[in-house]
Amino acid sequence: MAKKSKLAARAAELEAAVAGLFTGTPAVPAKKKRRKAKKAKVVKLAKKAKKSVKKAKKAAKKAVKKTKKKAKKR
Repeated sequence: MAKKSKLAARAAELEAAVAGLFTGTPAVPAKKKRRKAKKAKVVKLAKKAKKSVKKAKKAAKKAVKKTKKKAKKR
């Protein structure tokens, strides 16, 4: 079964409600989907820390290369 759009789902819900008014049977409430929880701030901070460590390592590597190059020239 294909996933219904929000609009189509709402239209079906309203149709059922109107039909319920005439037949006397109450419309069954649709189950609401749970929204995906946002990522914790801790995870974001950990990612940032990891990135900065990576940058620092790269910078250190570059500095070492530069000093080696300078030493070679002398």
